[in-house]
Amino acid sequence: MPGAEFSLIYRYFSDLGRGDAVDLSVGDDCAILRLGEGERLATSVDTMVAGVHFPCDSFPEDIGFRAVSVAVSDLAAMGARPLGMTVALTLPEVDELWLNAFSQGLAAAVSEYQLPLVGGDTTRGPLSISVQVMGALPMTLALLRSGARVGDQVYVSGTLGDAAGALAFLQGQWQPTPDYAEYLLDRFHRPRARLELGWALLGLATAAIDVSDGLLADAGHIAAASGVKICIETELLPLSAALCSHDCPQTILQWALGGGDDYELCFCLPADESPPAGSTRIGQVEAGAGVDFGLDIDIPHGYQHFDD
Repeated sequence: MPGAEFSLIYRYFSDLGRGDAVDLSVGDDCAILRLGEGERLATSVDTMVAGVHFPCDSFPEDIGFRAVSVAVSDLAAMGARPLGMTVALTLPEVDELWLNAFSQGLAAAVSEYQLPLVGGDTTRGPLSISVQVMGALPMTLALLRSGARVGDQVYVSGTLGDAAGALAFLQGQWQPTPDYAEYLLDRFHRPRARLELGWALLGLATAAIDVSDGLLADAGHIAAASGVKICIETELLPLSAALCSHDCPQTILQWALGGGDDYELCFCLPADESPPAGSTRIGQVEAGAGVDFGLDIDIPHGYQHFDD
């Protein structure tokens, strides 16, 4: 069986390991990555489980791309430059067609983010994918959750709620038009990590986080780490035309505030700092604690894996 495992790794993943920071890639006990002078290592890991993080009937190409994007979004939220990644893949069985398509999704992500695949593991069990990403940060700079200050303005990139709208469509809860459905599904299956925005915010933003669990939950992480209150003006939330085609304004708002999986960046800037293009101001930082969005409606605060 070990021989079969290594055969899978070499057949489908060994060509994805070349990069400027890679001294040694797939094929040894460890990969060796090179940091530039004055840089330090940033690393994060994310796991996706079939039926929890993506529908079991998702296309394998989309699963591969999404798994990488979700992990790379953490590098973007820190302002890190991608160096390399490892992938641990648990499979219920060896399906050559599935693996070939999955590896194509990985290859698309490797190209998109310039993030070589430098190692990993394969095991047998329920389908899950763990991606560990490694990036480089300047020795004295990083985007953290803990620096927001009273008077800062709060921004997000892109649009919010699209992934939640897509999931509702996949679960048969609503039927957008074909063009809108295609847009929403792309936002869910192929999210784009905001690496360039993260780099642009280094040295400017006082705090940042990626919107993975929902805006309220993730803004709450900034508020807790910084010891402040985040006040969101819901009328300013950036929403796509596809999402706004739903006929219930409260549902749209619930998706935008609590849906998650958009992988946009939420960040704070001093009041006199101009935001990067493509960003929208959604509120401000005030004295206090928690997140206030000014409405008396129930919004789920992000998915909890161990919530009874």
